[in-house]
Formats: sequence, structure tokens, C-alpha cells
Amino acid sequence: MQIITTKKQLSSIVAAIQAQNKSVGLVPTMGALHAGHASLVKRSVAENSVTFVSVFVNPTQFNNKEDLEKYPRNLQRDAELLQSIGADFVFAPSADEMYTKDEMNTVFEFDFGGLDQVMEGKYRPGHFNGVVQVVSKLFRLIQPTRAYFGEKDYQQLAIIHRMVHLMQLSVEIIDCPIVREESGLALSSRNERLSPAEKQQAVNISHILFESRQLKACQTVKQVESWVIEQVNRVEGLTVEYYEIVDQKTLQPVQDFSNAIGCITVYCGPVRLIDNIKY
Repeated sequence: MQIITTKKQLSSIVAAIQAQNKSVGLVPTMGALHAGHASLVKRSVAENSVTFVSVFVNPTQFNNKEDLEKYPRNLQRDAELLQSIGADFVFAPSADEMYTKDEMNTVFEFDFGGLDQVMEGKYRPGHFNGVVQVVSKLFRLIQPTRAYFGEKDYQQLAIIHRMVHLMQLSVEIIDCPIVREESGLALSSRNERLSPAEKQQAVNISHILFESRQLKACQTVKQVESWVIEQVNRVEGLTVEYYEIVDQKTLQPVQDFSNAIGCITVYCGPVRLIDNIKY
């Protein structure tokens, strides 16, 4: 496995792969890799001739500088994991390598079609502009056949699908199911910041979401939303930022549970965790 740190080096490698007509899989990450990331990489390795993994903590998608500074980073450990599961290349550029000064200081413009106005978009203004900026740049640099994303970041995934459609990019987006710990807690790089006690508290998020499925036969969407928020907030150390049951495609509010997904963000102490459940 080879670690690449410059766009120039990446360009020559991509050109050589294209000359051989090989299929290319890409798994974009911000590092601090866990079993959820590994599942994406393993799938890419199985379905493509060559697999790239990008490891880049993207500054343009953080609207909280403290969150950016505290985001876990360990490239050596990430590289060891990636080599063990068959990745071919790791692209790990610096921010200065990835962006010009103008790109860093200008908000990336994109027509989100309203997908950025709900849930994460409401609470993290500018976040999805940075996501589209970095992912579209990665797609143009690596030119993958397929790119793999986890469904835990469900709103991000919906926006990536829209981006590929609007920009007419020739890449197939592969949606991959949430990977959970045995406890039910959704795997996340942010879990590294949880103390053992906080981790025990955070487990309640998924348990409550799973239980809420039983209520859809006898309660309205709004009643289930209220129940989930109330139950999570009852757990010491947990505070719900939002819980919204929306249409899986448009992310807009729904009146019933057909094609519905419930998306939640919870603070466990200072750590912001997201999860979702399909109804």
C-alpha cells in the first residue's frame, strides 16, 4: 500500500491506472478509522481492481474551530488498518495541498435543493458546502468508478447523490448500512472522545430509536418524535439537539411512516453524536 500526500503524485498514479482500464473504488474519510470505515473499504476492495482511501480532516466543513482542533487524528494507525484489509492507496494531503487560499476563504456555492435547510444544515451552517467542496474535488482528482459512503451520515449521503446528479459526475455512489457496536451504538470516530461512562449513556440512543419502531402502529409521526426526544433527554448526560422523522429522499417532514427515516443528533457531554433509523 502506498501513501500519497500531493495532488501531483496522485495525478500520475491515477493516469497509470486509467491507462490499464482498471475499476477504481474510493472511500472518503476524515481518518480515526473504525470497523465502520473498514466495512466500506472491504466492500470496495471486493468490487474494484484498485481501492483508494482518502484521509483528510476537511477544515471547510467545520463551523466550530474547537471541534476541528479536537477531531482525532492518527494516520499511522489508520494506515496499518487500511493495509491489513487490502487498500491500495491512501491519499492524505495537508489542507494547504488540498486548497488554495481563495478556496479556504470562500464559501463553496452549491444548489442543495433545500436538502441543506433541515436537520444538520440548520445547526451547522456551511457544513454541507464544505462537504460538497471536498468530495467533488476528490472525485475529480481520483476519478473513481464507485465511491462508498455510510448511511450513518444520512443527510450527507442524500446531498452527495444530488451533487453527482447535478454535476453529471460519472461515479456510482454505493450506500452502505450503519455499522454498530454489539451494544447498538453507531460506530463513529467521535466515540473515541467518550469516557467509559459516557459510552454507556450513549448506548441508550440506539436502544430508544429501535424501540420507537414499535410505536408507529399506534402513534402519529409527531407523537413518536416527541417520545424519542423525551426518552433520550431522560438519560443522564444526554441532550437531544434534534430528532426529525423525514422522507428518505427529500428529507422533508412526513405525515406517515411510509419511506420515513428518523434522524437524531445528541450531545453526550461535549461530544456530538448522530444516528438514524428507518421506519
